[in-house]
Amino acid sequence: MKITTMLSYASGFHQAAREVVEMERAGLDLVWVAEAYGFDSPSLMGYLAALTETVEIGAAILPIYTRTPTLLAMTAAGIDALSDGRFHLGLGASGPQVIEGFHGVPYVSPLGRTREIVDICRDVWKREAPLVHHGRNFTVPLPADEGTGLGKPLKIIAHPVRGEIPIWIASLGENNVAMTAEIANGWLPIFFIPERARSVWGDALAAGAAKRSARLGDLMISAGGLLAIGEGSEVTALRERQRSAIALYVGGMGARGKNFYNELAVRYGFEREAATIQDLYLDGKTREAEAAVPDEFLELTTLCGPASYVKERVGAFEAAGVTHLQVIPVPQGDQSASSLIEVVKEMVT
Repeated sequence: MKITTMLSYASGFHQAAREVVEMERAGLDLVWVAEAYGFDSPSLMGYLAALTETVEIGAAILPIYTRTPTLLAMTAAGIDALSDGRFHLGLGASGPQVIEGFHGVPYVSPLGRTREIVDICRDVWKREAPLVHHGRNFTVPLPADEGTGLGKPLKIIAHPVRGEIPIWIASLGENNVAMTAEIANGWLPIFFIPERARSVWGDALAAGAAKRSARLGDLMISAGGLLAIGEGSEVTALRERQRSAIALYVGGMGARGKNFYNELAVRYGFEREAATIQDLYLDGKTREAEAAVPDEFLELTTLCGPASYVKERVGAFEAAGVTHLQVIPVPQGDQSASSLIEVVKEMVT
């Protein structure tokens, strides 16, 4: 497995970027950069490309509703050029609360849009012919009756460093996961429980794999959690840092009946707890919602404990098909984020 991490913003972006440089020296393979509804991630990824030399840089994720398909392709090609071919394009639909609430764009046809965007990006990067696309969600060039009639097929002016840039899709639902396994280079699940992954996603992954082109190779998977290594209850207690995030997603990232993360918790077997967390969170009882997150959920989605225990957890993720172990280092004592990367790197080599 390769070792990846998610860029942390807790200490400010400049400090986080310096930490990435240190982790690169320690053997970090890939750093993911989120966007959500904060700063735009391409600006941050370009900055990282200038500071680093070997670590790969991935968008996790660029929402498919906030940019045109060609701009997504141009952005990916640009960061890939700045990083000398180290970029990974992570795409995702986000959710209606963010897309409609912050961007003012209708949240419609997420699967269809994703599939077409992947096709368009790959056509742009190949640069074999001027871009022409006729789909349900996108038509390029724009038809004459929808604009001035002056649009014409174009190629990207610049020559991309690579004709194929890895595309990852963040997906949770069965149909979306099946599509991911069919068309994407990689999959970005959230709150991944390796011991239950097959029962939750096995059928969807198999359905997509049956339609997958051999030229794509095997599906890459990036998943993991908080990483803390050491003896004593104070280390395992660090799992508690994940509690607020789980409560936020399971309880507050969506409405009743329309929360993808709540549905995931139910599929994992936490149906009663998921309902309780959501009820409390939507009622404004954030602390109570966090307290309702099961300890088992915390343990299974993190890697916190003695080195021998963490190595077992690493093995569980590998056995579940994870190719890129995603860790969020939580140093203790004289440890550093880079020293934890070194330790876990040894566990997978």
